[in-house]
Amino acid sequence: MKLYELLAIIILIAPTNGASFLKKRDQEKKVRYDNYSVFRIKYETSLQRQSLLELTNIKQSFKLWRDDNSECNLMVAPSAMPLFEERLRTVNVTAEMFIENVQDLIDHENEADTRADATFGWTRYYNLAEIDAWLDTMLAAYPDVTSGFVLGQSYEGRDIRGLLISYKWGNPGVFIESNIHAREWITSATATWLINELLTSKDELVRELAESHDWYIVPVLNVDVFVYTHETDRLWRKTRQPSRISDCVGVDPNRNYDSHWMENGGASSNPCDETYAGPQPFSEPEIKAMSDFVSILKDKINVMLAFHSYSQLLLSPYGHTAEEFPENYADLMQVAKAYSDAVHQLPYGTIYKYGSSAGILYPASGATNDWAYNEQDIKISYTIEFRDTGNFGFVLPAAFIKPNAEETLIGIMALLAESKKLGYMEPKYTRN
Repeated sequence: MKLYELLAIIILIAPTNGASFLKKRDQEKKVRYDNYSVFRIKYETSLQRQSLLELTNIKQSFKLWRDDNSECNLMVAPSAMPLFEERLRTVNVTAEMFIENVQDLIDHENEADTRADATFGWTRYYNLAEIDAWLDTMLAAYPDVTSGFVLGQSYEGRDIRGLLISYKWGNPGVFIESNIHAREWITSATATWLINELLTSKDELVRELAESHDWYIVPVLNVDVFVYTHETDRLWRKTRQPSRISDCVGVDPNRNYDSHWMENGGASSNPCDETYAGPQPFSEPEIKAMSDFVSILKDKINVMLAFHSYSQLLLSPYGHTAEEFPENYADLMQVAKAYSDAVHQLPYGTIYKYGSSAGILYPASGATNDWAYNEQDIKISYTIEFRDTGNFGFVLPAAFIKPNAEETLIGIMALLAESKKLGYMEPKYTRN
């Protein structure tokens, strides 16, 4: 039996009562964001930040897009503008609008879809059925070096699929998790582009990269909501599993891992919040499936990369605290710098900042990168926040897919080279 066959571990989680919710979804009206605007708000104190974020409790009026230790990006409904302006005056801060009409951006995505070539070519964003069909095509075209795997099943009973690329025995492993937050479409677009490059590129450096590592790539982890963002609400973030204690639906899957879960304000206990961590760790079948799969393979994985957008950041552990740092923090920063420098040298000149999640962004407990580092002993572990820094936010036009993907490939190439230099790329399963 070949290596890729041995590693194609299928973990099946029995579907629950998701079918009834699929029927309900057919009756849902597509959410529109006409004249919703997004503002950049800089603040100086934690009290200012807290007062601004309290607005997000008014669910149909405000939605948090981004937050760090000095700035937040807030989407505001047109009907909520008077309240928003009053709150700005109360907390003594100013706001800069950077998106005037969110629906215009969403409509532009849809228009690009109709103009694009029908083939899978990264000129538009693809839905889950199209991505799954393309994965089948790649598996059929490259049977000697690829193997499909299924992490498990989602709440609504969908398979969570991945692709393993393995050219030879003894390679160090790289795991890529993508679209855990389903509204971040650029992540699955980049993941599929990387798969294509690793299998088809004739460039010598890319061939060396592809053939000297085992690649486990999950293009869409949060499959239910990826479908939901295409069919109903483009900007939904969480899962779709209903709460037993609230009318609000879903859990932030990137706060649901069992690693410092709910510590130090790194997630919310309110089911209506965007960062709701769930009733307990691994309450979401998607995250339990990911955990079970990686736990079995952890001795074959040297690097964990979780793709996100937006902000152009490399975030290392820890997310639960800014007061402590991993023992290899200096190495993590050296590796992150290599990624950032390589990307910046491309003609696009894109700048990626780097640091710990809690240090340069905000506390985020129960996230993938901390879980992989703390619980799975994967010592090169990052969240990568892709383009941009706010011009388009989550609704990044399809024209940016290839530039973002090219930057990611060059960045990963540098990241792995630096990790190897520091001794992190020795195949774990060949050690005594």
